[in-house]
Amino acid sequence: MSLLKFPSGFLWGAATSSYQVEGAHDEDGRSPSIWDTFSRQPGRVREAHNGDVACDSYHRIDEDVALLKALGAKTYRFSVAWPRVVPTGRGAVNEKGLDYYRRLVDALIAADIEPMLTLYHWDLPQCLQDQGGWQVRQTAHDFVAYAEAVFKALAGRVRLWITMNEPWCIANLSHQMGEHAPGLRDHQAAVSAAHHVLLAHGLAVRKFRELGLPGEIGMAPNVDWREPYSQRQEDLDACRRGLEWFNNWYLDPIYRGHYPEEMLQRYAALGVEPPVESGDMEIISSKTDFLGINYYTGSYTRAHDTPTPLQRTGDVTQELAALLNVGSVDVTGFKHTDIGWAHFPEGFYRVLLWLRDRYGNPPVYITENGACYNDEPDADGRVRDGRRIAYYEHHLIALHRAIRSGCNLKGYTAWSLLDNFEWAWGYTMRFGLVHVDFKTLKRTPKDSFHWLKQVYEANALRPGEAGRLAH
Repeated sequence: MSLLKFPSGFLWGAATSSYQVEGAHDEDGRSPSIWDTFSRQPGRVREAHNGDVACDSYHRIDEDVALLKALGAKTYRFSVAWPRVVPTGRGAVNEKGLDYYRRLVDALIAADIEPMLTLYHWDLPQCLQDQGGWQVRQTAHDFVAYAEAVFKALAGRVRLWITMNEPWCIANLSHQMGEHAPGLRDHQAAVSAAHHVLLAHGLAVRKFRELGLPGEIGMAPNVDWREPYSQRQEDLDACRRGLEWFNNWYLDPIYRGHYPEEMLQRYAALGVEPPVESGDMEIISSKTDFLGINYYTGSYTRAHDTPTPLQRTGDVTQELAALLNVGSVDVTGFKHTDIGWAHFPEGFYRVLLWLRDRYGNPPVYITENGACYNDEPDADGRVRDGRRIAYYEHHLIALHRAIRSGCNLKGYTAWSLLDNFEWAWGYTMRFGLVHVDFKTLKRTPKDSFHWLKQVYEANALRPGEAGRLAH
């Protein structure tokens, strides 16, 4: 089959986040984050794992940058830990904490790897959570002060800035569904958190412009794709509701200056509304330079035959089911990754076209895409993760199709460079291109690492080559 070439200058790389890889949880002035607290609550994280050590990347900058160089990465997406930089949440800046990121950025630049810096990847200082966290407006202003400290410390050395990673997870998964820190189950808490996260994003974009910094700034939401089970209107409507809750709730305010109307009405039926104040939507819709997109999976969606009445019952799970009235259906015999997510590359292609058409084809970096397969080293020490290679091949073909279809795609960072702390799953789920022995912290590049290295160095893909390695 012919070679699929990517545009000249396409930015290939890999991604991680601070709490998932850094460790050093109590070193050099870092204060506890909400994940330090959450992971110590019984039953919250598999096997009571936590990020105290993680991959120990705080002490292994040279080793990890060398892995990135060996991969052929031209960019590294990482996040800064707010409790490391401003341990009290607001106020005094901890220069020792900033020094770690200065060293990391310097090492990346020396290796000809472009830093892509995320300001918030879920590790809110616990001291701010104690004062209401993302449910209160003040946290948005505290975030901007923290962001300004990082902007000034790394101005001129970081070109690509991301304000927020996956606001749906920050708000819905963490405040509505209770699966991530701080572990709340309350619709109003989720909607308030979502609004203040978006406000913090908009305020940070404005601060970035005010400071006159070189570079570009955007946000990185996670998106999924809902394909209608049928062309019945009920199923089409179910898909729209699912997308409004997951995708549009965060993207419409940025690109259109308002929340999706139907979801506002459905939340209102539960007595829930976002705490919008005068001028907020103008701030939230401040012009960004690019959009980061995290994609892992999607589904075929249909409406329930007997919808649950949309009303207050006191049962959050039941209320959420009524709010959405959607159900997923496996109509194709999906393969699933070890975390249980459907392997659905067609959804990747379709959501990229949807973004192109709905939001005016903004510049897009794929800031996360990858798969969980828990392959361990064989007797010879080699990690044969052919299923992950197949996942990457299928999704990179979808990416190439989207580029050929006119989507304004600028780069791709695989999730993740390293096996790491996978949030509520602890260390039981592995997404890395590099296997990490969490007892010794030994790093071993997997077969997928070597396969992606070939793609990155060629800036091209030959479909079908990965099939021989899948098992």
